[in-house]
Amino acid sequence: MVVGLLGLQGAFLDHRHHVARLGHSHRVVRDLEDLAAVDRLIIPGGESTVMAMYLKAYGLVEPLKERIATGMPVWGICAGAILLAESVDNGPGILKSLGVTVRRNAYGRQDASDVHAVDVSVLDRPAFPALFIRAPRISACGPGVSVLATHDQAPVFVRQGTVMATTFHPELTDDAVFHDYFLGF
Repeated sequence: MVVGLLGLQGAFLDHRHHVARLGHSHRVVRDLEDLAAVDRLIIPGGESTVMAMYLKAYGLVEPLKERIATGMPVWGICAGAILLAESVDNGPGILKSLGVTVRRNAYGRQDASDVHAVDVSVLDRPAFPALFIRAPRISACGPGVSVLATHDQAPVFVRQGTVMATTFHPELTDDAVFHDYFLGF
């Protein structure tokens, strides 16, 4: 299996060691040829507005939406969750592939970023050290969206079919449990 790491901007390289440790190869995705060569895709944390600009500039929005709609598994982390969302800050999302509404930077500025123990019992992690970095807040979930973990009464780990999102950064820990879960469906 080839795992795509959207490499337009953001923390995409932090996923390499988790993917390799689980026995898979990766490919950095920057164009249509790269996108066609991967079996699933991780959309990393970073600056969602910059990543959206590059997705549009490189003609990746519609092909990516089509791949997701036809079943390619995708995981959005922080900014990646924003890109996948149906709506963002009361406006339309970019990829509109996940039935959630998100609010950018909902937990404050960079200096308010912090680690919180999040109960992710679905992955047998009752106190996962979730690192929130200028994290979005999922304010609403549509039908078919499963909430797999919450923090401060808000969803922080959701899944809808083959689309998964976390508002925190599991790749910045040594625990590959989220990668293992994503690579298993």
